[in-house]
Order: sequence, then C-alpha cells, then structure tokens
Amino acid sequence: MRVFFATDIHGSETCWRKFLNCAPHYKADVVILGGDMTGKALVPVVHDGGDRWHGTLQEQRRDLAGEGEVSAFEQDVMRRGYYPFRTTPDELSELERDEQRLDGLFHELMLGTVERWMAMADERLAAKGIKAFVCPGNDDQFEVDEILDAARGVELAEGRVVEINGFQMASSGWANITPWHTYREEPEDMLYERMMRAISGISVAPEQVILNLHCPPFGSGIDEAPGVNEDLTPKHGGHAPEPVGSTAVRRVIEEVEPALSLHGHIHEARGHTRIGKTLSINPGSSYEQGELLGALIELDGSKVKNFILTSG
Repeated sequence: MRVFFATDIHGSETCWRKFLNCAPHYKADVVILGGDMTGKALVPVVHDGGDRWHGTLQEQRRDLAGEGEVSAFEQDVMRRGYYPFRTTPDELSELERDEQRLDGLFHELMLGTVERWMAMADERLAAKGIKAFVCPGNDDQFEVDEILDAARGVELAEGRVVEINGFQMASSGWANITPWHTYREEPEDMLYERMMRAISGISVAPEQVILNLHCPPFGSGIDEAPGVNEDLTPKHGGHAPEPVGSTAVRRVIEEVEPALSLHGHIHEARGHTRIGKTLSINPGSSYEQGELLGALIELDGSKVKNFILTSG
C-alpha cells in the first residue's frame, strides 16, 4: 500500500488543488491531509474608482488596473492561503470599526472555501474511488468538521479509527498549549486522554497501526521551532530553535508502538525520526509559496517498506 500524506496547507488554493491530484501523480492508494487546512486572514481588494483598485499582500501594496489585474491579484492571495474580498474605502472603514462584522466575514469566506474545496473533492476523488482522509488541526474552527463529515470525496478522520487496507489509523488534530490560543489546544494531560480515547477502537496489532496526530512528539527533532518571548517576539532573532512538541503525543507513541506516526504543526521541522519501533514523519509546510510538501510511504504487510519526503 502506498500512502501520501501532507499537512498544514492553511487555506492555500494551490496546495489544495495539488493535494487533489497527488494520488494519480504519486500512484498512491490512500491520501491523507493532516491538520490546519484553513487560512488565517482576509485581504481587502479596495476599489479606488473607475477601473482602479489596490490591495496589500505581505506588506506590499499593489495598484491594480482592470479586471484582469484584480483577478490575478486575488488568485495570488488565494495561492498564499488568504481570503480576498472586494470592497470600497468607506465599506472597509466600517468593517474595521466593527470587529464582529469583520469576524463574521472571515467566518463566511473561510467556511465557503471549505465547502467549495469539498465539492472539488467530490468530483475529483469520490468519482475515481480514491480513498482520502482529512483531519482538522488546532487552527481550524469546529464548524469545519460538519462540512468535512458531509463530503463524499473525503472522510473526516478526527477522533476516529478508520480502516486503510489492513491497517487502522487513529487521528487527532488537537495540540498542546500554544502562545496563540488556537481553537483546538489543551494541557498535556487532557491531550493524552483525548488521544487515548481516539485509539481505544483499535483492534489490530501495533505493527498495523498508523497514528495521525497533528502535533509532533516532544524532543523528537521534528518539533523544533524558533522560541518566542511572552510578547510573541522571537528569541535570539529567531535563530535558536527549541522543542515545542507534545509530551502527551510522545507518551502515546511510546505506549502504542505503531508502525507509523504522521505529524505536522511545526512547519519548519520537516524530517523524520525513530521513536522505538515507530517511524515518525513531519513533512513540513511551505504553503505560502504554493508548494505542497508531503511524504510518500510504502507499507508492506506489517512494516514500513520505504518512504520519501516530497515537494512540488
């Protein structure tokens, strides 16, 4: 069995389209998308009158003329994982004064994008009989789960044990506490209990188990990120990585001893390691560049036969 795994695409339209195409491209039997599939911010495209518009992306203002340039800018915004919306200076000023309305607009565009993505998956995956699993992550709002659960092209994996060609996979997109107070995070003891509930339905031997846990195990080398101070500024100019993974995830891996554990969450910690008998992989993320980082894994009977980290 050949599995393709990617994670942390954070709303990137380009990465999602690539994910939909990765099964035939890599000749994978199963595709899995780990946590954090939704974007983080809105980008206004402001009408300046006539055919003139402007928008700001990554702190760079772009002056736009005509529908062609506006559409190209919006595509660039979507490729990088943000949500563009057209507005006027007056409308934008009103939105910026009304945080509730602004949050409502973000919520509407984010969920609308997930619904559109699921329609694409229904067309491209379900129609071809490709088995696909998606698990939300700590940055994904809870309303996402209902949309994923209703899709035909993907199967919601969160908190469940699913069958994959003789293997069983248990998933959780929750993380330990972060400095950013995201939607799905909790203290290590509660996280451990949550993951143990998720794996309670496993009925096969450990060597036929896959754990899809968004947060990487603590001190594994695939959990290192620049440390931050209390005010969220980087320590030592961002040049001093430190382990920020989960002790609960590591404990679960050590106790269950699965054949394979799949992780994400820490974008810059691309790599793999061994924890006892378990191969643990974090393919990393480069979503803002529209590059889909992944892992292609071959499973043979009750072992990982081969794997490679991919990019494209």
